[in-house]
Amino acid sequence: MARFLGVLYGFGAYCLFVGTLLYAVGFVGNLRVPKSIDSGMPGPIVESIVVDLLLLGLFAIQHSAMARPAFKRWWTRLVPPALERSTYVLLASLVLLLLFWQWRSIPDLVWNVENPVAAAVLSAIPWVGWVMLFFSTCLISHFELFGLSQVVARFLGRELPPSSFRTPALYRYVRHPIYLSFLLAFWATPTMTVGHLLFAAASTGYILIAIQLEERDLVVLFGDRYRRYKRQVGMLLPLPGRRIPGRTTSPGAAE
Repeated sequence: MARFLGVLYGFGAYCLFVGTLLYAVGFVGNLRVPKSIDSGMPGPIVESIVVDLLLLGLFAIQHSAMARPAFKRWWTRLVPPALERSTYVLLASLVLLLLFWQWRSIPDLVWNVENPVAAAVLSAIPWVGWVMLFFSTCLISHFELFGLSQVVARFLGRELPPSSFRTPALYRYVRHPIYLSFLLAFWATPTMTVGHLLFAAASTGYILIAIQLEERDLVVLFGDRYRRYKRQVGMLLPLPGRRIPGRTTSPGAAE
């Protein structure tokens, strides 16, 4: 029964994450969602900036702190190891939903592209980013990344294979296509407001910090193999004339 409840817990966390991610697409793109990045009555600008930065900071702390190996070792004394990733996904989704709910819009324009061709290109790029995000997660085991493989393996009484290192598809050209996907989705827009710029800039700063933390853990896990990978492959942009033949790590090893 405990294993069956664990599967239900894992699937519930995964479904909440999928719903949250779909809402994020609408939130960032100002699509048909109840609350988007530029909707709502604007308030005092200083108050809005402070609230928005606190919300982004809360997500950054939760997302990075719970991904660190030291935290996982402590956390899995309290929760079954098979539920660790699902709990991480659940809490990340809840923090994001709080951010969407409490976000303060700052609608002052930074830029507005009126050329129809340029505007169409800038409107299409975020969709490229969201599609690349899904593809990138599949390359490194989508269901393990979001905790489903762990709870199913526990239910079946099986052990997941140990972390391995390989470089499938996009990972031959950039080390972090998932983060690159988010940057494309956050920055490309024909209409950039101050609130959207704040979101994109703060998220970019967090991504750059998160990469350093993640790669420190990957060097500990994979040693010289990952050091060579760092020298051969660009972090977020391909290095001219470089690619390598065959990364993936177990999602538990990185973010």
